[in-house]
Amino acid sequence: MNRKKMTSSRRHHLKILNVKICFCLCLQSLVLSIAFGLMDAEAKQLVVNKEAHMNENCPALDLPGSTQELQELCKKLHQQIDKVDEERYDLEAKVAKSNKEIEDLKIKVVDLQGKFKKPALKKVRMSADAMLQALLGSKHKVSMDLRANLKQVKKEVKEESAEQVGDWRKNIEDKAGMDGRKKMFESEA
Repeated sequence: MNRKKMTSSRRHHLKILNVKICFCLCLQSLVLSIAFGLMDAEAKQLVVNKEAHMNENCPALDLPGSTQELQELCKKLHQQIDKVDEERYDLEAKVAKSNKEIEDLKIKVVDLQGKFKKPALKKVRMSADAMLQALLGSKHKVSMDLRANLKQVKKEVKEESAEQVGDWRKNIEDKAGMDGRKKMFESEA
């Protein structure tokens, strides 16, 4: 077999590439394990924060035995629910207002940039009837025949007598020069 031998520099270069790839893979696995560890720690911290918030805002329910005490507890819970609903409504209004402001600012930014991409329009062959049907919907009932609405114009044919036309060479000679022009204007008047 005739195998081409690899030069030592090429072999050395390939070994270095293999070492780099292995190092990158090890580094990636290390980073992933650290990231998963941090996510686990964050998840644990989130659970602890949730429990602390629930203990602070929602104490354990202590059910009384009498109906009078139960009614007072219900009234108290309803007041708390109303308070939370008011806060939620206020926060939703603030979020909606800030979202509207963000949209307005985005529009202003686009206006200031002046970069409007005009969409490519498709050529559509549509008759006048179809266009009115599309625009007006079911309201369009009249057929629009544009040619029927056009006014008929009759052409008046000027018939010049043979005596007026006469010999064309004579007419040209008469009208040549300034004298001819003067005669032409005088004859018209």
